[in-house]
Amino acid sequence: MKDFILREIVSKDLEEELLTIGFDSSYRNFAKHKFEYKNIKIFGMTPAQANIIKQTAISVGADCATHREVITGKAELSDVILGGSFSQIKKVAEKLKFQPFSLKDLGEKLILYIQNNERKTKITGILNVTPDSFSDGGKYFDIKSAREHLIEMIESGADMIDIGAESTRPSSKDVSAEEQIKRLKPILEFVQKEIFQIPISVDTRSSVVADFALNNGANIINDVSGFDYDSDMPKVIAKYHAGVIIQHSRGNSSNMQSDLGYKNLMDEIYLCLRSKIQIAQNWGIKNIIVDPGIGFGKTREQNFEILDRVEEFYYLNTPVMIGVSRKSLLGIKEDNNELKDALTLAVSYPLIQKGVDYLRVHNVSLHKKLLNLVYDK
Repeated sequence: MKDFILREIVSKDLEEELLTIGFDSSYRNFAKHKFEYKNIKIFGMTPAQANIIKQTAISVGADCATHREVITGKAELSDVILGGSFSQIKKVAEKLKFQPFSLKDLGEKLILYIQNNERKTKITGILNVTPDSFSDGGKYFDIKSAREHLIEMIESGADMIDIGAESTRPSSKDVSAEEQIKRLKPILEFVQKEIFQIPISVDTRSSVVADFALNNGANIINDVSGFDYDSDMPKVIAKYHAGVIIQHSRGNSSNMQSDLGYKNLMDEIYLCLRSKIQIAQNWGIKNIIVDPGIGFGKTREQNFEILDRVEEFYYLNTPVMIGVSRKSLLGIKEDNNELKDALTLAVSYPLIQKGVDYLRVHNVSLHKKLLNLVYDK
């Protein structure tokens, strides 16, 4: 009796896999979409919409899950999970264009969702001009060492620099806008003088500090509170036509780790970031990056779930930044940055494989070497 040999294909290069079995080369590019699968969650469908989506999915051989009371009409709204190959979902999308209840718009969105856009990771270097940051507090507090480290990161290949004058780690104390400006002024004067060719971000929750920074050489504001700390932040960023990094977090530095209960972790973060994106867009802000906020109001297990499922945030249609560098989720209690950097690199590798847009890191040189290894192999 023949011994059947099986293996699962996890390669993303399905065209190459089809080639190796002798598949028709002229049909290969089209056929690969039959072997690529997606599960897409669609929020808040009416029973009529959900029923049409389900029947349309069934008609092309795809799967669709809805609330059990959708068929009876008792469910006022239902989230829907649509699952199938790329080609099946594309067929669903095309059919929805001819359906009522605004489903034409949904069909057009689905087409965008299944497009394969190549993403390449960029590196954001961290420069803390603080005396108390969790990893390197005080190391770059004086202007000479700050300048040297800034130049070192740029020469190592950083694609962006993020300068922080206030530690926002759990249990840290607020720093006044005046003190943040005092710390930022010398390094931003240096930035203006040198005219670096990469974006300079300033990590602050204060619109007063943001106004100063954007008027003195910064291009982007990294707001770890996602506009929650200072409601004037979007207005200031819009005034300078600047960019913003919107991070998800809960509470503030003193209480962010006290409320860690989520009904649905990924849904809540996703929908929160989506609402913040809409706020930014309503102010006319175009350059938007989102950060799900590793370590900000999440347990260690929740942080790793976010990292495992980071691709779900790509459907916010903005670049995604992740910051795990030297954080406590790595499980290193001793003050050993060399070991922390090694473990950061290990966590970063699958994120690069997933195509995360930005990694916010302390050790730029090490991460650029990893990127060169991944992309030049």
